[in-house]
Amino acid sequence: MTNTFDARVISNIGVLAAIVEGGSFARAADVLGLSRSGVSRAVSRLETRVGVRLLSRTTRAVALTDEGRKLYSEVAPLLTGIEEAVTVTCGSAVTVRGRLRVNVDAFFSRLLFTPHIDEFLSLYPDLSLELIARDQLGDLVSEGFDIAVRFGTPPESSLVARKLLETRTITVASPAYLKLHGRPEVPADLANHVCIQFRSSLTGQPIETWDFRKKGKVVEIKTAGRLMVAEFGTLLGACLGGVGIARVKAIGVEHLIEEGALVEVLADWTGEPYPLYALYPSRHLPPAKVRAFIDFLVSRVAQADRTKAHMPPRAASTNGRRSARRHRSNASMRPVSTGHEDHGSRAPVGRVAGH
Repeated sequence: MTNTFDARVISNIGVLAAIVEGGSFARAADVLGLSRSGVSRAVSRLETRVGVRLLSRTTRAVALTDEGRKLYSEVAPLLTGIEEAVTVTCGSAVTVRGRLRVNVDAFFSRLLFTPHIDEFLSLYPDLSLELIARDQLGDLVSEGFDIAVRFGTPPESSLVARKLLETRTITVASPAYLKLHGRPEVPADLANHVCIQFRSSLTGQPIETWDFRKKGKVVEIKTAGRLMVAEFGTLLGACLGGVGIARVKAIGVEHLIEEGALVEVLADWTGEPYPLYALYPSRHLPPAKVRAFIDFLVSRVAQADRTKAHMPPRAASTNGRRSARRHRSNASMRPVSTGHEDHGSRAPVGRVAGH
């Protein structure tokens, strides 16, 4: 009798997990092959068993209560472990299938991963991919994420953190801006320039002070400008349009420098390095879909950009100027078109403008 009752509790918890992962009773019913009323009854039985309300229901949405989040964060890894044990027993541990929910920042999603999405989906036809752009990491388990990909050193937590790559922080401007206002030669010159201001999505505070590094020396420069933005696409567009000088990650904008659309200034003075991490819940055996996603990022995104990400600043600047000259000389002939495992660290994720 006890085993039967326990089995029902596990079954009801599985229904709760399906609701969280699907975002609604209807999606959970479709995935589980149950009626909506059957799903609702399973949740009610579970709430009666634990003695607290687990879900807040409205006509438009369903969300975990505080007690529900606590329960789900505890049982989700156990449910995944059961699923993996069954998969291994069936001899299909390498099968990549199901839905992969990925928590990403907009910079990574737009500039680094989007060009590779079609290839990734083609490699795994039984997998569906859901990319959710978030300003903050949040709680992966309670929010139903399989993995997160974020720039910056991850905060100390139970998550497994795998470093994928590291990029430089650089200072850039458009040729039009430099023609009109001149080129800064040392960081202190920025006091006489318009610098596009960026508001951190993590803290909500403007990042007005830019750090510059050269031969072990660190200089902090307070910048100013009339434009404040909070999203990388706007920052990049404004810089390309000649509004002012911007601070960005080197990775993802190298092609604009090579094409001459942007020029790296103060190339001998680099900003702080920024790592890219894959983060996922700590488990002995990560799901095959998570392993496949990480392997793909390492083989495509990290490898493709590793050379450029570590290109010496002077070489990058030289390439940009050469490309700019080619761009101008050919203007009349063609249209112009503008892993290691690291567990826990204490620094917050992300700080640099446009990052």
